[in-house]
Amino acid sequence: MKAEVRENLLAKLRAGEPRFPGIVGFDDTVLPHLERALLAGHDLVLLGERGQGKTRLIRTVTGLLDEWTPVVEGCEINDHPYAPVCTRCVTLARELGDELPVAWKHRDERYGEKLATPDTSVGDLIGDVDPIKIAEGRRLGDPETVHYGLVPRTNRGVFSVNELPDLAERIQVSLLNVLEERDLQVRGYNLRLPLDLLLIASANPEDYTNRGRIITPLKDRFGAEVRTHYPLTVDDELKLIRQESVPDIGADVPEHLVEVIARFTRLVRESTSVDARSGVSARFSIAAAETASASAVRRAAITGEERAVTRVCDLANVVHSLRGKVEFEVSEEGRETEILAHLLRRATAETFRSRLGGVELSPLTDKFSEGNQVESGELVAAGELLHRIGPVDGLSKIMSKLGMGAGEESPGHAAAALEFALEGLYLMRRLSKDDLDGVTVYRT
Repeated sequence: MKAEVRENLLAKLRAGEPRFPGIVGFDDTVLPHLERALLAGHDLVLLGERGQGKTRLIRTVTGLLDEWTPVVEGCEINDHPYAPVCTRCVTLARELGDELPVAWKHRDERYGEKLATPDTSVGDLIGDVDPIKIAEGRRLGDPETVHYGLVPRTNRGVFSVNELPDLAERIQVSLLNVLEERDLQVRGYNLRLPLDLLLIASANPEDYTNRGRIITPLKDRFGAEVRTHYPLTVDDELKLIRQESVPDIGADVPEHLVEVIARFTRLVRESTSVDARSGVSARFSIAAAETASASAVRRAAITGEERAVTRVCDLANVVHSLRGKVEFEVSEEGRETEILAHLLRRATAETFRSRLGGVELSPLTDKFSEGNQVESGELVAAGELLHRIGPVDGLSKIMSKLGMGAGEESPGHAAAALEFALEGLYLMRRLSKDDLDGVTVYRT
């Protein structure tokens, strides 16, 4: 099985094909280590904080298997027709010879996964005696009375144990023979079934050293430990949000607002007010984009807008809905919303400087020169906001700088661009702003 993975991986490397589709930001860091481990035929542990894509990465390894593989039809452990190992298949092969029935398994069926919960038993992973088979008349010492667990049922495939340190230490012992001797033992049976599989585990560094641990003999049997990480650049964060966010919520999320969310996530991760040991999952930024999109859809439903487009005012809802996804330091108790709101403003200001820092916005600020003010808010429709602002020279340039190209000239996109510019001007202290019960008033 590991030779199969090695050959297919080498073929993809030589052809320059993607080896792990859907994985963002690991090309120059994590994937080279993973590829070396697979080429060496090692079982391995992926070690990283929550929400770093460990499970997603493990599941892509099945793409390195042959698309179809022959197995003995009806075999619980996917025996190879030319080299059966279980008692049933050995007997059938002896009786039927070349007439042995063969089935074909797709690569997606050759993957097994178990979340290591504290109530996991040896029977779940390895197997146990099946009382039903004994009741049917088989004697207790018959190997066919064994009900195989998840690991042997993934024979000739890839098996994943998620959050391995959460597995009780006495249960981890059951994996020792699987990793080294490549066989399994069930209760008192003299059972030696050579297993052919690739075992990959995931672990969180915090669990690895505190809440739970991987026992030393088991760590020693893994051939490699690969560290994962959060996206290293804003561009990678943007790709991840675009790739993973639910696409059918029904609202357009302009590129500059996705950048605000990406920068916001990075600032939260780096904040000294946040518990660095727990990390800030990539799910944080994904859920933020989905929440902002849902806010725009809600506005469109209430105000009757034809096309829902996310605006800056929708980002404020992210602070309240995602507060529970972040573990704060004990000293910051009671200030969670204040901290997140401050970091969101910083992210918005950074994006404004990046996108519109060199753009002439005096035609917009001139609107406020005679004491005028513009009222916006979550339930102000795009058309109404444009009416309140009035015509603005250079609007097309602002929209272009914000990444709004052809096909994005709707009132919703224009309103999104102008409201972002107003918010940026406020953050740069060129305008004032009052927030009152969901209504935002921009003025000089």
